[in-house]
Amino acid sequence: MSRDLTVFAQLGLTAPIIQAPMAGVATPQMAAAVSTAGGLGSLGIGASTVEKARDLIRQTRMLTNRPFNANVFCHRPATRNAEKETAWLNLVKPEFERFAASPPKELAEVYRSFLDGGAMFDMLLEERPAVVSFHFGLPTPSQIKTFKGRNILMLATATNLHEARQAAAIGMDAVVAQGWEAGGHRGCFDESAEDDQLGTFALTRILAQELDIPVIAAGGIMDGVGIRAALNLGAVAAQLGTAFIATDESAAPIAHREALAGESAQHTCMTRVISGRPARCLANRFTKWGKHIPDASVPDYPVTYDAGKALNAAASHHGDAGYGAHWAGQGAPLSRAMSATQLMHDLISEIQAG
Repeated sequence: MSRDLTVFAQLGLTAPIIQAPMAGVATPQMAAAVSTAGGLGSLGIGASTVEKARDLIRQTRMLTNRPFNANVFCHRPATRNAEKETAWLNLVKPEFERFAASPPKELAEVYRSFLDGGAMFDMLLEERPAVVSFHFGLPTPSQIKTFKGRNILMLATATNLHEARQAAAIGMDAVVAQGWEAGGHRGCFDESAEDDQLGTFALTRILAQELDIPVIAAGGIMDGVGIRAALNLGAVAAQLGTAFIATDESAAPIAHREALAGESAQHTCMTRVISGRPARCLANRFTKWGKHIPDASVPDYPVTYDAGKALNAAASHHGDAGYGAHWAGQGAPLSRAMSATQLMHDLISEIQAG
């Protein structure tokens, strides 16, 4: 089907590259470098307070006059279950005891959904980033109408055709086709529903055939060869996340960078035990511990993340980096350490070489 490409012409992109938002890893410096080089830089503000998110947007605007994207989380607020949460704390307690620590007495919902209150929405209307993107679900029709009235372009992640059709029907300007290979959290609208685990290229081709809006390929793409392949399948751009983790501008901690550069890069896995939602991580002690734990035993996202963060802090205090949320996609072995500007230059050269 034909797709309206004016949405990307409006942004003035000269490279079909979108840097994934990566909350906690992406920085204003990274987003600005990508945007200045002709792509679309992104900020992951879904885990930020409203004021922190505002500050990140303003910092980025000071570093580039090019468009950039602000990404928020539209997850369903957690359904609290005291019995399940207590059982989870008891289950994870022995891991804390390895480091002479105790789990939290009770779990907290560490992140608020974009759908849970309007303060983040109001801030985005005030700051008006060129693009706002949504993960885990979709905003309300009223929010979409208001964003469109401010000429803010909107992207939404989809992991299957059903989600993508919902995104198109509600008014998204483009959809991010997130394959099973992708690092970090699955963008599925309902994490409890059966997941067909579609790969990036299969999903991209299906959506390109079925939708009337542009499709962006995401998952496992690390270089210009992969970007060209995605474009050949009908995508208008590729979104890369893991490729930017090792850049100079990344906020990824040293342990994450070292794991990405080592043997762990060869072994990523999908896990719920860190945060409560399925997410692809570099294999470590935490993912090994959770390998055989039933999904039904894990409390809701982001409640589980409260324990995960506390366990990582306890382990890190004792010099053990094996419990970190070292998100990365299956393309991790292709990671390159350099500046984001140099990486963009190399990616563009690799695309053109084809």
